[in-house]
Amino acid sequence: MRLLIVLSGPIAVGKSSFGDELIKLSGALKVSTRKFIQTRTGTLDDRRALQAAGDQLDIDTGGAWVVDAVSERESQEASDAVLLLDSVRIVPQVAALRARWGDKVFHVHLHAQDEVLSRRYLSRPPHLKEFATYEEVRLNATEASVGALCEIADLVLDADHVAPETLAATALDWREGPGVRERAALVDVIVGGQYGSEGKGNVCAHLAKHYGVLMRIGGPNAGHLVKEPEYKYVQLPSGTGSNPDAKILIGAGSTLWLPQLLREIMDLKLTSERLSIDPQAMVIDDEDRRLEAGALGSISSTKQGVGAASARKIANRGATPMLGPPVCLARDVAQLRDFVRDVRAELDKHFANGTRVLLEGTQGTLLSIHHGFWPSVTSRETSAAGCLSDAGISPNRIRKVIMVVRTYPIRVGGTSGWMGRNLTLADVSKRSGISLDEFRKVEKGTISGVERRVAEFDWAQIRRSAELNGATDIAVTFADYLGVENRKATTFNELNEAARDFIVRLERVAGTAVTLISKEFALDGVIERNF
Repeated sequence: MRLLIVLSGPIAVGKSSFGDELIKLSGALKVSTRKFIQTRTGTLDDRRALQAAGDQLDIDTGGAWVVDAVSERESQEASDAVLLLDSVRIVPQVAALRARWGDKVFHVHLHAQDEVLSRRYLSRPPHLKEFATYEEVRLNATEASVGALCEIADLVLDADHVAPETLAATALDWREGPGVRERAALVDVIVGGQYGSEGKGNVCAHLAKHYGVLMRIGGPNAGHLVKEPEYKYVQLPSGTGSNPDAKILIGAGSTLWLPQLLREIMDLKLTSERLSIDPQAMVIDDEDRRLEAGALGSISSTKQGVGAASARKIANRGATPMLGPPVCLARDVAQLRDFVRDVRAELDKHFANGTRVLLEGTQGTLLSIHHGFWPSVTSRETSAAGCLSDAGISPNRIRKVIMVVRTYPIRVGGTSGWMGRNLTLADVSKRSGISLDEFRKVEKGTISGVERRVAEFDWAQIRRSAELNGATDIAVTFADYLGVENRKATTFNELNEAARDFIVRLERVAGTAVTLISKEFALDGVIERNF
């Protein structure tokens, strides 16, 4: 045996989940104290009876029976095996293990505050509770002395607010990790470079096949229409249906409108194994939508309650709500219980496996609450940096920042704010050769349903957006608006002169290569160019 990992901690601290994750990461072989007690004493599989039998073994052997449990398994395994003893309960047990195996013993103790332990214990199903209340647990002699193990452990980890996956990785790194670890750049971020509705969704759906994880932040004020297969995504990543094998993550900085989210989960037939929603994602209340419907008409908001919900998440941190109803997070919603888990821990697992992640931003850079043209802005930071913050991903995980750019920028119809030199759909129809009727069907807000405003391309704003986002790639969309004939192109050289010239000049101004060109809303609508 190369290493013996020994676990301790109070009831309900999460030793079982922690041990399971250690086994996954290290390949350790489990030594079950429960099974050993049953075999040695003939005790039935009853928690109270097993507790009493274990207490008696401690009395009879001075705690040394755990050495027999480990020795029995050690004799069956290779000399370089890692064993994991799932639980020790008293100091003499650890002393006996150290006397037998010395420095090979790695004792990890989990700790949590009493209120956390009580909550976890009471949430257990009845057959897993030895006692009716956590107060009775504390009165048990063995359980009352568990704090002494904290004093002698090699490593003590606080398990109050950290997922077992992260605890396990931390423990193994502490004991025998590689030292300073390189963080592989595995994340590609896709953001809009203008005022939203740049066609990010269809680009995401096209690229989804390249990734093992698709992640979405933002809220239901941005809808993404895709072609493969055709669907309007409001809460889920736009490639969810395009790559059915990818894991789906919704980050802590997201805002959730439950009717829409549950509809998409049902439509896409997502299982809890595939979808993970961070417990701290904010849930929109009916009152949030009512408030925005009355207050934000002057900026042509989509009025989905995202800003009001975000404001409540900030304002209502005290015991008494300052703004509207109390905060409700994803962890508080019964319908989401099977999907809620620590998304940062999920990301850690995917990063450890070298899995590539596509992080999908919502809306556009020029709608940023900080860097857009206030007050005609959205309620969040829409740049790549804001997306990373909402997702819980560090900048050194970034491989690419893909900025999506329309040939003609658009904004929500009405009084939605400055957009440079405005055009009419008739103007673009005349220039492109696309019928005005087609424009009027297409150029409506995915969420608002209102006809969009359109403008000339703003070169200076695109340069600004490229700098702000640190764009490494640009995806140009609506190339057919520079000539309907571009819909037939399959390569860059087959685009018309206007489109080729536009792309060359865009690369000069933005200082970034155009690697994706969307020529039409179709299954084969995206041209890859050295992507």
